Amino acid sequence: MAKRYAFRTLYIIIVCLFSFHLTFAQKDRPALNFYTKKQKGFGLVTSDSVFSLNFQFRMQNRAGYVSKTDTDLAPESFEFRVRRLRMKFTGFVINPKFTYYFQLGFSRGDMDWRGPDNNRVNNSPNIIRDAVIYYNPNSKLRLGFGQTKLPGNRQRVVSSGDQQFFERSIVNARFTLDRDFGFFGHYTTKYVILRGALTSGEGRNSDISNNGMATTGRIEFLPFGPFTGENDYVEGDLEREKTLKVSLATTYSHNERALRQAGQLGNDLYDSRTMNAFEVDLLAKYQGWAWYTEYMDRTTVDPITINPANVSQISSVYTGYGFMSQMSYLFKSNLEFAARYATTRPSSKLYDNANAPSLNERQMENYELGVTRYFNGHRLKVQGGLMYSKLTNLRTSSFDDGFMSMVFQVELGI
Repeated sequence: MAKRYAFRTLYIIIVCLFSFHLTFAQKDRPALNFYTKKQKGFGLVTSDSVFSLNFQFRMQNRAGYVSKTDTDLAPESFEFRVRRLRMKFTGFVINPKFTYYFQLGFSRGDMDWRGPDNNRVNNSPNIIRDAVIYYNPNSKLRLGFGQTKLPGNRQRVVSSGDQQFFERSIVNARFTLDRDFGFFGHYTTKYVILRGALTSGEGRNSDISNNGMATTGRIEFLPFGPFTGENDYVEGDLEREKTLKVSLATTYSHNERALRQAGQLGNDLYDSRTMNAFEVDLLAKYQGWAWYTEYMDRTTVDPITINPANVSQISSVYTGYGFMSQMSYLFKSNLEFAARYATTRPSSKLYDNANAPSLNERQMENYELGVTRYFNGHRLKVQGGLMYSKLTNLRTSSFDDGFMSMVFQVELGI
């Protein structure tokens, strides 16, 4: 029986391969035109222009060290891992107005799989990062349906492959909107860009949702006109803007009855919460100089949820605010130096709450220096970073802890 099944399977495979060969052996089949594009990977377009595909990949290999304290520099831990490994596909189907974009992540960090922290809303490795279909009726308007990044803070929307530090700031880590599934719209003019989204509110690849949705809107004002190419969504001034370019933007998001601690991210809450997120950011670039700063906050009526089966267990929404500012200069040798300050401060309900006396979230501050050598823009670069982290106990208004960390990272992609 097993042999018969094996021979039958082999026969089907041979027939399929032979049919495939005959199909593509026809002289009148559409030819494929291959192309490469600097820092944009390679792709193909059919000769009848009904389909195109562009492919890119990238990986980040990282080695890191964290000290025990800021006075005891003995190692508390080391980090040796593939931080990111991703493949990205874009193109159009039938008509250039109908485009698609999907991105897959293969490293453990890419999949947001945190072992025992998994939850019922999102409880499996998340290989799919983006999967969205766009309709572009004209050069100004783009409409999308699927899963991708929300129009949140600029640093989150900038690809992790286009960052000038080895990681985004702690402000982004605490307050970002991240990805979600739903409807998206972008409208672009010379001086104003409008972005909006109506989504599930539960984040990417969620298994469970309810009757609450998330509404997100973003406005960007460019007083001196557009940046060169996509330079407003790439960190560092690799384009060396010849004239001053500035973008001032703000984002607001309302997430009804969210099921996770940070809306689109985090572990389960024991009860749903409606969250409001606000963000404002400013970007300026000129002749190799780049300055970026952002403020973010999140609010909800009651951030504490309690397990009805065990009142000693709580799950909270991180409410409060964060501020970050970073500046860099790129030398003509493509060597860049950057500095960043970031802080996050929780609301008083997270450290002085009679209903949750065990909860004591601390204020965190990061002082960071980074150096990057670009060999092929952001597609091939070597990065180093030194960071000092300080924790303050807001309940006692005293210094709580501090530590140093260093990271060496290489990014390679096409």
